[in-house]
Order: sequence, then C-alpha cells, then structure tokens
Amino acid sequence: MQAFLVTLEARPGREADVAAVLREAHRRIGAESGSELWVGFHSGGTTFGILDAYDTKSNRQVQLHCQVRKAIEAHGELFSAPPVITPVDVLDEVGTLSG
Repeated sequence: MQAFLVTLEARPGREADVAAVLREAHRRIGAESGSELWVGFHSGGTTFGILDAYDTKSNRQVQLHCQVRKAIEAHGELFSAPPVITPVDVLDEVGTLSG
C-alpha cells in the first residue's frame, strides 16, 4: 500500500478552523477514487496531519492533486507554512478505522 503523510501547521488561534477543514476534507474523500484509508489527526499544539493511503503507487500519484489538497490550499490563511507532503510505503496494517 502506498500513502501520503501530510503535516500541517496551523496559525496559532486557528486550530479549530483547521480541524473543521480536515473534517470537511474527510467528507470529500467519498468522491475520490483509489483512496483506501484516510485519517485526519491533531498531534498537539498547532500540528495536524493526514495519512492518505492507496492500493497502488499510480493511484497515489493521481491523488497528489486531489480535491482534499485543493481544499487545504484554498484555506491557506489558516496555516503558518505550506503542507509537508511525504510519500510513504505502508509496511503493514491491522484492522480498519471508521468515522
């Protein structure tokens, strides 16, 4: 499985707004093909992230310019820096997550 690990830094005081953008982004995933697993998270302070996994490397590349990325870019005023997008290989997985 292939994935993107995306790290997002909110502007101080905008954490609730970033959380709302991630919740809305999660709703958009239903319209995205190829996404096997999507997790939005808050790791503390102003740091948020996304783990978005795909069944193939080609699906991962297609999704690099997906609706979720466009939604994040449209709310650039909420972030203190551009997102850090790191392609990763998922070595193993157990179970499933649901919202």
